[in-house]
Formats: sequence, C-alpha cells, structure tokens
Amino acid sequence: MRKLHLIISVFIAATLAIPAAAQYQLTVKANKPGATIQPTMYGIFFEDINFGADGGLYAEMVENRSFEFPDRLMGWNVFGNVQVSDVRPAFDRNPHYVVLGDSGHIEKRTGLENRGFFGMGFKKDLRYDFSVYARLHDAGSKPARIRVELVNSSNGIITRQRITIDSRDWKKYTCSLTPNVTDAKGLMRVFLETAEGVDLDHVSLFPSDNWNGLRADLVKDLADLKPGIFRFPGGCIVEGTDLETRYQWKNSVGQVENRPLNENRWNYTFAHRMYPNYFQTYGMGFYEFFILSEKIGAEPLPVVSCGLACQFQNHTEDAHVAVDDLQPYIDDALDLIEFANGGTDTKWGKLRADMGHPEPFNLKQIGVGNEQWGELYPVRLEKFITAIRAKYPKIKICGTSGPSADGKDFDYGWKEMKRLKVDLVDEHYYKPPQWFFENAARYDKYDRKGPKVFAGEYAAHGRGDLNNWEAALSEAAFMTGLERNADVVYQATYAPLFAHVEGWQWKPDLIWFDNLTTVRSANWYVQMLYGTNKGTNVLPITNGNGEAMTGQDGLYASAVYDKDTKEYIVKLASNADKVQTVTITFKGLKVVGNAKATTLAADLKAENLVGRPEAVKPSYKELTGTNNVLEVTLPAKSFTVVRFSQK
Repeated sequence: MRKLHLIISVFIAATLAIPAAAQYQLTVKANKPGATIQPTMYGIFFEDINFGADGGLYAEMVENRSFEFPDRLMGWNVFGNVQVSDVRPAFDRNPHYVVLGDSGHIEKRTGLENRGFFGMGFKKDLRYDFSVYARLHDAGSKPARIRVELVNSSNGIITRQRITIDSRDWKKYTCSLTPNVTDAKGLMRVFLETAEGVDLDHVSLFPSDNWNGLRADLVKDLADLKPGIFRFPGGCIVEGTDLETRYQWKNSVGQVENRPLNENRWNYTFAHRMYPNYFQTYGMGFYEFFILSEKIGAEPLPVVSCGLACQFQNHTEDAHVAVDDLQPYIDDALDLIEFANGGTDTKWGKLRADMGHPEPFNLKQIGVGNEQWGELYPVRLEKFITAIRAKYPKIKICGTSGPSADGKDFDYGWKEMKRLKVDLVDEHYYKPPQWFFENAARYDKYDRKGPKVFAGEYAAHGRGDLNNWEAALSEAAFMTGLERNADVVYQATYAPLFAHVEGWQWKPDLIWFDNLTTVRSANWYVQMLYGTNKGTNVLPITNGNGEAMTGQDGLYASAVYDKDTKEYIVKLASNADKVQTVTITFKGLKVVGNAKATTLAADLKAENLVGRPEAVKPSYKELTGTNNVLEVTLPAKSFTVVRFSQK
C-alpha cells in the first residue's frame, strides 16, 4: 500500500511539473458592431525598386529594347556590322535604332543578342511572342531576312524563326517561338541572313501567358491578397533623385513604343548594390496601373510629385520647384484625375478611351508628395489642395507626415496636415520587430476628429532584414491594432512589394521572384489573411479586465463582423514561447456555428525562399463551439484567424 501511495505521489508531482497551456478568457461583444472597416483597409504599395517593373511585373524580356539607354547598346552583345542611328526614326520620343549591315565576309555574321534581366527564363511548351519594328535600310533594295533564335544557358539553340522584311517604311513584324525545354538563363539572338541591311527598333519578347503585358504569376500573387487599395508608382521615384528624373505620369501613357525612357531613382543610389542598367521604359505606366487595380479588385491611389525632389538627396532649396512655379505640377495632378475619371469628350479622358478603357476608373483618392517633411512641403501642398478641391471636391487628398514614425518632423507634419485639413495622412515606419510588438496600441489614443491615417509604407526590419516568421508575426500583432482602430486607420499597405532575387537593393519585400518562379513570403501570408478576412465592422474584444489585448503575456487580438457574409472573425497573434488556450465568449450570440481556424506558426527564423517556398504556410482546423463559447489553442509564436457564421 505504501508503495502504491508513493507511486501515486510521484505521478502527481510529475504531472504538476508539466507546464500547462496558459488559459485566457476573452469576450467579443458580437451584438455591438462598431466602426466601419473601409474596403481599402488592407492593400499593396508598388514602387519600381528591386527590378519590380522592368525585369519584374512588366513581362517584357528584352533589356533596352528601344536602344535608348545612355549607352545605346547596353544590354546587347553585337557582332558584325552593327551601328546605332537616329535618322528618320520610327518614334520621335525614342529616336534611336540599330542598323544591321552586311558583315563584308561570307563566313562572318551580323547580329545582336540580349540576355534580358539576369538571363531570360524560358518555360517548356510556352509560346514566346517576338516583335520588332523594321525597315529595309537602302532604298530599292531586295527583301531582307532576319533569324530570331532562343538560346539556352549552354549556348545551344532551342528554337528559331525567320522574318522577311519587305518595306522601306517602318512596319511591325512578329513571330512566335516555343521552346521544348525549360531554362532559367537563356538569351535571344537576332541574325541578319542577307546582304541587304535592315533597321530594327523596339525589339521585344513576351511570354504568351502575360496579362496585358504583365507577368501572369506575379499578377496572381497580387490578386490572391484581395487588396482593397493599390498605391503607385512610389515611393521615392515620385520625387526623383532630381526633378528631371522624377516619375512623370504623362510620359507613361499613350503608345507604348513612344513612351520616353526615364532614369530609375534606384539605379545607382545604393553604392553597395548598384545597377547602372536600371531604367524605366514606362512600358508599365499609369494606364497599366489602373487596369491592374481593376483586375485585382483594388481601389487605385496614384501619387504625384509636389515639386520637391528627394529631400534625402537634395539639401538646397534650389533643387526644388519654387512655390510660384508650381502650376505645371498642379496641372499634372488635375489632368491625372481627368485621365482616370473624365468623360471621353475631355482631352485626357479621350486618351484613356483611345487606349482601350472608355469607362472611368472611378478614382477616389490622390496622394501629393511621398514622404516630404519640414516647411517646404505644406506651403506647396496647400496650393494643390486649393486647386483639386475647387475642381474635384469629392477626391480625397493624401498628405504625408514624413519618413519617420515619430519625432519633431513627424509632429510638425501632423500639425500641418490638420491645419490643411487633408483627408488622409501617410505614415511610414520601417522598424525592428520589437517595435511592432510594442506599438499595437499606437492608434488607441489618436485624435478621432482629425484626418484619417494611411499607413502607406511599413515592414518589420530585423537582423539581416529577412522575410522571416519573426518579422511577419510582429506585423500580424501590430495589425490587430490597425483593425481595432478602424475609425482612425483608413487603410494600410506593406512595402515594398517585389524583389528579384538577383536584383534586389532593399529588403525585406512581400514577394520574391526569379525568371521562372515566385515566392510568397511569410509576410505575404499575413497580409493575405488580413485581406481575405477584413470584415465590415469592428467588434469590441477584451480580456477579463475589460482591456484590449495588446501584448499582455504576448497575446494580441482583434475581432470583426462581416455583414455581407454574416460571419464573425477573430484574429489572434501570440508572441509567447508556450502554447496558449483562449476561451472566447461571444456576447449576444446564443450558439456559435462551426468555425474554421487558419494558423501560421513556424520557427522565428523560418523564411520562404526560392527552392523552399513553403517554410511558412497556413494550416487549417475545424473548431466546434459550446453554446456561445469557442475554445482556441494557439501554438507558440503563431497567428490564427478564426471565422464562423452564427447557427
């Protein structure tokens, strides 16, 4: 008997030594729907950094296709008799082209080859569409012939086609090529096969599965986020290193072949990762941005220059437009609104219609300036506000509080934005993960009567600036605070959006890609879970002390109701090192229906990479409630979304 008692005592002691899962009681006031959550609440921000446009989302595979880089043949290897000319060009704003002439020897060839952006990625059995504007070089000459080849990474020919050029006038010629192998590092060659010379311009190659000139897999990555807002085209490129190289939307519309080249703001900004070949062809311009917004179901938010060049790179006032000389910049903003919303009887509305979209794009917001600060900005912004509100009073105007999340310039910016009565204030924060964990209550005490907040650029930057689970989890925890304060926070966009694995200059980024594949980061999955579980109204969620969960014992929570689907959604982020069990009582409901829990959990260092894209991915579990109570078990270091409809 004593032995039995001893065994029982040891068993009890051992059982007590096992750490039990922490227990938490939360209450959701399901019958008290609160602040409206804007359809734009969670969205995306595009800037042409990390080869995000040319070499990225824009599906063109040929680098320097129009020979307009300052080094006219940058991106091209040439052999034989090749010259650059601008005599009687095909396009007045892209006047340069190449002349392929007789090599002068029967055993020599004339031609050129292009490796695209870090090589050309060819997929087996996918058709690639080649096009070129060409003409015979000499009057009265016989028809000439060129040969187009796709070449693999071992310098072997994959497939080829021939084109006969038969006119002295510029004409567009096309052919299609279908490789029978997959190769990530191929190239394209163009040979002259006749003694008769030819002029070639706008040499282009697109995969046939592109969507309106955009890379199909990257478009799907965006669409699957279900974004509510799409901010473009930047970012610092709106400002330019100098005003001459700022992004000018009027240069990005109209005939694609005649959109002038622009120097990219990021081509040699970072001395440790320079890309002197980084330019903007504007092939993906404002028209393409607007139709992409429609495609992915997001409201467009274009940003225009306020007449200030990048303030980080320009420290004298003469680098900027004088206040009295702002009218052309103001006109650009007004004309952009007309391009987006104007009737087909207006100048810019007609251009939109001529490009293929007679219906308005229903633009509701415009940003003026990127992340300007100090006294130079408000005096310029005020002139834009006056002009825009006089002509388009329903358009919301987004100003900025500068590049920092706090400090003297931030406080001054907010004070001026309130004075000017902007509709939205764009806040930016790139901070360590700990900052995001600690600032989940950031907006709890914001002024409810002032302008609304647009968190226009944010991302957790940890050691090495990786897209690891620690960064993503900290953002998930922080976003519960955005959601709880939807009466203050109008919308938010993670930044930046894209990065080529061989061409990045800034990280972390939401989506990584190479020439053939894309990788959805851990951060992407967090953004997707928020975007697809947005809801329409905030529901109060509190702990046993009646407090919002903003990091107590590592737990963060928000709750919403979706009146369209009649579902209840709870988001729970746990930064704890142990399992937590949360019991949620839904006040006002009699019975909780069957619930589905979607969970992200991983080692904090886990990161989705090319070749290992699923180190962090969702898992799913069905939950059954008891009356109006639901119990949820949260793994350590996890983010869980629970969704159900009332029985």
